[in-house]
Amino acid sequence: MDFDDQLRRYFGTDDPALIAPAALEAGVERMRVDFGMEKDKGRKFALWCLLYLFGGAPDLDIAFDNEDDRNAARDFMDMMDNAGG
Repeated sequence: MDFDDQLRRYFGTDDPALIAPAALEAGVERMRVDFGMEKDKGRKFALWCLLYLFGGAPDLDIAFDNEDDRNAARDFMDMMDNAGG
């Protein structure tokens, strides 16, 4: 999954600064639907990460059945928190 491709797919632009509030809401909703239907473990994790970045990620216990996947998601959250400040 290419980040810019996913931004264009869900939000119509590859520049996050140009995403209008309504487009953000609609794009996050489409991502959540795709996340729920995704069977590929790697794509599902990538969608969860993108959802996390845009404030729409489901809780880890709901998102992932596997503890290793939940731990990887926690690591991602920690990395993002550390990168932000």
